Amino acid sequence: MRDNVIKTKSFLFALEIIKISKSLMENKREYVLSKQVLRSGTSIGAMVRESEHAESKNDFIHKLSIALKEANETEYWLLLLRESQYLTPDETENILKSILEIIKLLTSIIKTSKTNR
Repeated sequence: MRDNVIKTKSFLFALEIIKISKSLMENKREYVLSKQVLRSGTSIGAMVRESEHAESKNDFIHKLSIALKEANETEYWLLLLRESQYLTPDETENILKSILEIIKLLTSIIKTSKTNR
């Protein structure tokens, strides 16, 4: 059995998002944006997990497409947090690299799945 890269990466990403959100709430007293990034950032992995038990190839593609939309939204919130100076460029450097990698993986999986359906 081979490792499911997107499943692992999206789970580890969600853990990092939880840490960021918790820090924003505790240290910066920022509640609205932190909840937005928490919701979208953790839902990526949830949709990836749902896709494992998709009812059809189309359902699989649909669930991963939702994960991709959530990933794009999460990138937006992270950029907004950086540009509004709630997070520093150093704090966002690695997490932004991670979300871009997840976006590329999801895009590739969706494209391949559409080709092979």
